[in-house]
This record gives sequence, C-alpha cells and structure tokens, in this order.
Amino acid sequence: MRSTSGGLRRSVKCLLEEVRKTIQAFGLLADGQSVVVAVSGGLDSMVLLNLLHQLSKRYRWNLSVAHFNHQLRGEKSDGDQTVVHAVAERLGLRFLCEKGDVRAHARDQGISIEMAARELRHAFLARCAAANGGQTVALAHHANDQSELFFLRLFRGAGTDGIAGMDWRRPSPYDPSVRLLRPLLGIPKRELEIWAKRNRIDYSDDATNEHLDCLRNRIRHELLPRLRKHYQPGLDQTIHRFMELAREDSNCLDQASRSLVADSTGFAFDRLHVALQRRRIRSELLRLGIKPEFEMIEYLRLNLGGKLTVCTGLVVFRTEDGELHTLDPDPVVEFSTEETVLNLAVPSGSVVFGGARIQWLVESAAFGVYPHRDKEHQFEHFDASRVGSSIVLRRWRPGDRFQPIGMQNSVKLQNLFVNNKIPRGQRHTLIVGVTADGEIFWVEGLRISERFKLNTATENRLTWICSRTMGG
Repeated sequence: MRSTSGGLRRSVKCLLEEVRKTIQAFGLLADGQSVVVAVSGGLDSMVLLNLLHQLSKRYRWNLSVAHFNHQLRGEKSDGDQTVVHAVAERLGLRFLCEKGDVRAHARDQGISIEMAARELRHAFLARCAAANGGQTVALAHHANDQSELFFLRLFRGAGTDGIAGMDWRRPSPYDPSVRLLRPLLGIPKRELEIWAKRNRIDYSDDATNEHLDCLRNRIRHELLPRLRKHYQPGLDQTIHRFMELAREDSNCLDQASRSLVADSTGFAFDRLHVALQRRRIRSELLRLGIKPEFEMIEYLRLNLGGKLTVCTGLVVFRTEDGELHTLDPDPVVEFSTEETVLNLAVPSGSVVFGGARIQWLVESAAFGVYPHRDKEHQFEHFDASRVGSSIVLRRWRPGDRFQPIGMQNSVKLQNLFVNNKIPRGQRHTLIVGVTADGEIFWVEGLRISERFKLNTATENRLTWICSRTMGG
C-alpha cells in the first residue's frame, strides 16, 4: 500500500495509468475478459466504471453494469437505479439489476441491516457474473475503506486474517468460483473525488453515510480524522503496512497448517505452537462450513474429544491430530403446550410455573425500589400499561419472534438461542411471557423486549422477579 498522507503523491491525471498498472501488476484482468462492474451510483463505483470503460477500449474487456437496489431509501434508491441505468445505456453496456427487501432479510435472519444488505448484494453479483459469461466482479473499495475496516475488525476482536483486511482479489463469500477484484484498493478517496470533478462524473450522495449511529460512520467521521490530526498524520500508511504484514503472517500460518496435514506422519497436535493449533482448528471449522469464532476454536483446542454444539443440530469434537468430526444431531425435543394465564390487574402476586417461581409487583413508576440482579433471581422492569393486565406464561414454540431491547426489529427466537449459545435441550425449558395480543415481552435468561421497556412516559412499572425452584 502507498502513502495517503502529506498530500497526493502524484497528479490525479495519472490515476488512469495507475489503475492500469495495478490491474497488470496483480493480474486482475486478462485481455478480452468479461467483467461485471458493481455500480451503486455513488462516487467510488461511478469513478471505477469510468476508469474501466476507458481502459476496456485498449484491452477489449466485455463490461456489464450490475446495480442492486436495496430499497432502503425509498424514492432515492429508485433514483440511483435510474441514474446507473442511464449511464450504462450511454456507454453501451449491458445493465443488470435486482431489487431486494433488505429489512425483511435482516428480520428473518436476525442480523443487522448492513449484513443483510451485504448478503443479498453478493448473491446478486455472483448471479450476474454467471449471466455475463464470466466469473469476475469488480468492486470500488479504496484505501479509506481499508482504514475503516481495520478499526471495525479490531474492535470486534479479529485475528490476523481479519485484520489483514481486503485483498486485491478474493473469492466471493457467496460463490467461491466468482472472483472479486478491487482495482482502487490503493487509492485514497480524495483522488477519486478530484477525478470525478475533472471528468464531470455525476454521482449520488447517500445521506445514511453521515448517520453517526453506525459504527463505520463514527470511525470515518470522528475517530480517523482525530487520529490523523492529533496522533499520526501518516495513519493510513501505517495501517496499510500493518495490514499487509498481517496478511502475509496469516498466509504463512495457512501454508504451515496445510503442510502439516499433507505430511501427517503422526505429528502431535498438542505439541504444536498455539498459533498453529488455532489455525488447524480454524481450517477444520471452515472445511465443515462453520464460521470460526474464537471461543469455538479455544474450546476445541483445549478439550480433546470435548463435544461442542456449534449450531442447531450440529455437534463437533476434536481428535488427537486436530481433525474435527461431527456427531449425529440431538434427538428432537417435543415442544410443550403447557401454559398458564396471569391476571396482572392484581397489583402483586406470585405463581409457580415450569420449575420457576414468578413474582410481580405493579406500582407507580415514580416510587419504589429497583432491585438488582443476582445469581439466583432475575429482576426485570416493564412498562405495565404496555404489557397489559392479562398475560400468558408458556414455553418456546416454533415460529416465535422476539425484539430484544436495543434492536430495531424482531428476530426468530430460534436464532436468538443459537446466537447466545443456549444448548438445545435447555431452550425447551425456558419460560416466555406473552401479552394478550400474542407478543413476547420477556424470555427467561435473555433481554427484555424493546417495545416494553421503561421510558419517560411510563406511569406504572411492572417489576418481575424469576427464580428457579428446587429441581427446576
């Protein structure tokens, strides 16, 4: 990676030549190759399309334009689609487009809007590559994106493979046979802005990129500018150099791990360096189609033969050579139809249900003591008027959805159990509280529902205490 500090290193007039040299140096595209250009309508992708279109006249590339409409900004999203379509027509390029309900996908899968958009977009781009008669997609990620990604992954506790960031070319996460190319990865955004201005390239601004409720935007608009100004003017160069080192270290570990497996003449897993042990387990999880997480890797590394439930119905264990094997899924547990109705019009009371004692108290939100949780009791507080005067206590049932506090949408309770690593057998013993309208406001051992939390308008507070009885 090259420096982005101390001003631009070259005249922006050389940008086209630099992109050409990058493509040539990394072998990103061959003469006459078909390539799908992912174009959102924003600055980065519109500049990428402009550059590749100019170079295609020399290298006879067969370009197609792919646009995925996320439908997240209403008429503005449709406007982006119209603009990109018009540009493709003016350039005489094939236009491929799809719309996707990102919010519904996020809700159904229990994931963030950003992750849902990424999944749907990559699936669409992989289909476009197949429809275009090739297996190559060009993306417009640039040097600033790398710096932002570094901190995103650092804050999430990524290892060397995650900290390494994006590469010039990588397999698609949706279809490994599709190659994703990033010809602009070494270029700072400022140079793209100047190129767009000098070449009169129209593009749209996405106002959501300014919203500071998104971590990436806070990194972009708050953290990075402050670090560049007060701590390290050459921050981007330092980050990119570190990412390059991390990438090579990660590749070295991968190669060493593969060599051990290829020459498996009785090597002892327990005698390997910890870094190689972790890399071996990580590779095995990926082989089984399981997303590796640090806690998973550490458990399997430290527990020979220990059984670990990694997702619904899938149990794995490690052998002496570090290989992972799967076990048959647990027997199907029947869903319980047991339930009981509580009358919360009575301001206080208690009931024993499903091996637990539930106590409640309805009082003015302006008074009363807020008890704290301990290991034996779960204390929760709800807006009493939202919960209502009649509720049902029951077990988890198929199709149940729940909106945990802090989340904008409901998720499947099944997915929430998996994400919180609650064992399958235990899920069927947990109690849920349901309003008269059938909405879950409480799940034993998990967060309360966003829709029933206390707020400044709350008049009466419902205090809820749950404790397990003997044998419960």
